[in-house]
Amino acid sequence: MSDQPEALRRWHGVVESENLALLDELLADEVVFRSPAVFAPQEGKELTAGYLSAALKVLGLSLRHASQWHDHASAVLDFEADLVGAYVQSVHILPWNAGQKLVSFTVMVRPMRGLQKLAGLMALQLAAGQA
Repeated sequence: MSDQPEALRRWHGVVESENLALLDELLADEVVFRSPAVFAPQEGKELTAGYLSAALKVLGLSLRHASQWHDHASAVLDFEADLVGAYVQSVHILPWNAGQKLVSFTVMVRPMRGLQKLAGLMALQLAAGQA
């Protein structure tokens, strides 16, 4: 994986280390988070970091990297996870800028049962983070 662009290596580093503080250096200030579980795009580093932190906590140890494709400015990652009896397959689309900071994080999730389970667990995690 040595041919991976810096932004992609840093994202894998966040996932593998579970060090959410690394998101601050990885996300551009204007980053936009998009998910099928949230109607409107979530704009800005703070909101995006909150969603990604919650997702990594919810998915935890069951998250498995299946495959990826990348070029010099973007990547598509395929992940799988088991959420208390619900299988989830997730595709992440990650474009970055010249400074190797993510400018967008788009999540696609299937099947519907997995998306519903993930959305419910994410809502609980996000609410716990607000308390």
